[in-house]
Amino acid sequence: MKSGRIFVALILLVGTVGAILTGADLYSRFLYLGGLLVIGGWVWTRWAARGLRLSRNARIQRANVGDFFEEHFEVVNGSRILTPWIEIYNQSRIPHASGSRMLTLVLGRQKRTYLARTWLTRRGAFALGPTRISTGDPFGLFRSAKEIASTQTLIVLPMLFEITSFSLPRGLLPGGQVIRRKSPDITPHAAGVREYEPGDAMKRIHWPTSIRRGQLMVKEFEQDPQAEVWLYLDSQSDVHHEKSQDHRWEAFETSFFGRRPDFRLPPSSLEYTVSITASLAHYFIAQRRAVGYASAGQTFTVHQAERSERQEARILETLAFVEANGNLSIAALVAAQASQLPQGSTTVLITPTVHSELLLAVDDLRRRFLRPIVILLDIQTFGGMRGTEKLARSLHERRVPVCVIACDADLKQALSTLTTDFTPQEIRTWQNPILSL
Repeated sequence: MKSGRIFVALILLVGTVGAILTGADLYSRFLYLGGLLVIGGWVWTRWAARGLRLSRNARIQRANVGDFFEEHFEVVNGSRILTPWIEIYNQSRIPHASGSRMLTLVLGRQKRTYLARTWLTRRGAFALGPTRISTGDPFGLFRSAKEIASTQTLIVLPMLFEITSFSLPRGLLPGGQVIRRKSPDITPHAAGVREYEPGDAMKRIHWPTSIRRGQLMVKEFEQDPQAEVWLYLDSQSDVHHEKSQDHRWEAFETSFFGRRPDFRLPPSSLEYTVSITASLAHYFIAQRRAVGYASAGQTFTVHQAERSERQEARILETLAFVEANGNLSIAALVAAQASQLPQGSTTVLITPTVHSELLLAVDDLRRRFLRPIVILLDIQTFGGMRGTEKLARSLHERRVPVCVIACDADLKQALSTLTTDFTPQEIRTWQNPILSL
């Protein structure tokens, strides 16, 4: 483009100087040619820009950190003239967002499409745009651009680690086995059918059996003994730390068929805490456990225990926006919310704290006949102070299961191999079944 401007400027300069000094017709023709190029370039640019259209679409609006996010871009030259070049610039705030392109020689009424792949490295909500599209004349004299506002938003959920097993203390009820006792409530365990009685809810009617027998039949359910699992995330600002990291990223957009890269969490205790909480929520809900969530950032957030996939989506979306901006300690969070939990529930505390008030929170939970587990981040490995080892010993002396996580640790292995020195009567392991082919 710069060479084109120099060429036109040189023609005008030669024509002007020659016409002044000699008055020859040749130099006048140079002036006419230069003027024609300028006027033609301006008209070409305006005409071409008026017919440009761009659309970008994504099949999904939710993805996890570490995934590839794909967008489909479509550029249409609606005018009848050739567009020498079209520049598309993706102004999305997604880190390392792809999608920017330079298209050349786009014919009139022609459509160009391409696929952009972005490696997601940060959780949160990101607008898919705006997008700036620009074009110009062949000599680069004029440029016209317009900005297309974003119409979609991508929510990047925390990274999930596939946990294969996780040790839970035995609750007050023998979890994992159905109690052969009828329940007036609807549970995941159907026991059979019986004849309809006045007062039965319509949603309990089993229509296939009713049609087959010619009368209304309702489902009966058995009690669900599995205790709730509650995840407490420590979002107090004073306890979280982050080490500096070397920001070196590889461009994956050009390697469409390349091997999926290995993503490592940034050396931030908050990111580790969020990812651990998300992985545990995903694991327990896959095990059909009722999972609840509580944290106290700038707002106090509580999701009552449920066992549905909708509950998992709700927790993961909440975790996508968690920040270490709270003033409430993990002990204060437990004191404020633990009284609402049913006896026998398991409480998993995910925290990087080194303060002894965590022991008070654990004692409070046990007095309420709750079963605490502590996921303790070694904050010294994240650039914080010492004290994690001493706190872990104190928890172990109280016979509380504790898992210490260091920076750069393999979270999948660390969480799946949580063990204690307790007797089998005091610990119960829930494990994914291994299916034989």
